[in-house]
Amino acid sequence: MARILSITQNYSVPGKKMVWNQLLALRDAGHEVVAICPQPSDQEAEGSEAAAFERRDGIDIFRYAQPVASGTAISYLYEYALAFWRIRRLARRVAGERGFDVVQACNPPDFLLLAVHFLRRRGACLIFDHHDLVPELYVAKFGGSGGPVHWLTRMLERVNFSVADLVIATNESYKRVALQRGGVRTEHIFVVRKGPDLARFQPVPAAPELKRGRQYLICWIGEIAPQDGVDHAIRALAHLRERRDDWHAIVAGDGIALSDLRRLTADLGLDDHVEFTGWLHDVELRRLLCSADVCLAPDPKTPLSDASTLLKVAEYMAMSRPIVSYDLTESRVTAGEAAVYVYSNEPEDFARAIEELLDDPGRRARMGRIGRERVEQQFSWEHSRKELLVAYEFALNRQTPDGRHRD
Repeated sequence: MARILSITQNYSVPGKKMVWNQLLALRDAGHEVVAICPQPSDQEAEGSEAAAFERRDGIDIFRYAQPVASGTAISYLYEYALAFWRIRRLARRVAGERGFDVVQACNPPDFLLLAVHFLRRRGACLIFDHHDLVPELYVAKFGGSGGPVHWLTRMLERVNFSVADLVIATNESYKRVALQRGGVRTEHIFVVRKGPDLARFQPVPAAPELKRGRQYLICWIGEIAPQDGVDHAIRALAHLRERRDDWHAIVAGDGIALSDLRRLTADLGLDDHVEFTGWLHDVELRRLLCSADVCLAPDPKTPLSDASTLLKVAEYMAMSRPIVSYDLTESRVTAGEAAVYVYSNEPEDFARAIEELLDDPGRRARMGRIGRERVEQQFSWEHSRKELLVAYEFALNRQTPDGRHRD
């Protein structure tokens, strides 16, 4: 049995599905698992999730308080500086009580391994769990490619790759980044994809009342951030409203761009057609998806989105829902024929694709079946779980810093 420490900064557990799935898989494999994460916001918290310490499902969770960035670059720098100090202090205390064999740092940001690098000197294997391309994420949020802050993100990414003993990549695009930008050896990179846990994420009966008396329901789920393209979805719905009004749309999620999105919705005269629910938990989320006629993945094509795996796409597919997506490399890998792809970054073209699906129930049903089959056969968490355990087998058999093999 190994002692494993997982560290996150921009989300709490168990709220982050992919990280929580990983921790449960490691627990089920017989390991002692500890997590360090921030306390969630009031809306994200459920039950005891805001507690400074919680033992849930056999996993010890230590949470630290941190300010929430306002969306400016300066606010993020302040948040990260405070988080670095608090993570380091908490890791020292927890490691002093029990010690760790493996430390898994889930980005963003890319300083987490630096905050706990002292544990490597004590024999811990360091894993860089690469969830986001932070340099591309910075450009998507703030622009300024080539500026000093962008340069800093590239430097921290290189440092992260260099201090990690192995890398977990979420897809083949991220694996190429680790190889080409990080100089990581192929045998030290393991692809563990994002995917829903079908043991839990099963369909439920639809709720026709969610359509608010209209014929069709359109939905989007996820974090509402500037780079996530939810504004494209709202603008597309405005174009759709010009053609027809037999639909209702639900936006389920929250984030720093929510207030801007609400204003855009009002400015476009869509308040009577678009509903914001905030975060939905488990059964409510599945009920929404199972009630939807079309699901949206409106992330515009950028270097970040094109290389990233969108968990919402696989969740739509798990509930047998057809998808409208911009033409992104990794979204095509996941969805295949379960999605309609819009080649431009234009909301008007996105609206046409939505309308075509609304008018073709046979196509929607076929796409839903294809999506569910793809998740079952390739993209569920069960497939990724096996790859995660292979990565940990490698980590636990590596040599310690003094040249000895682990027992």
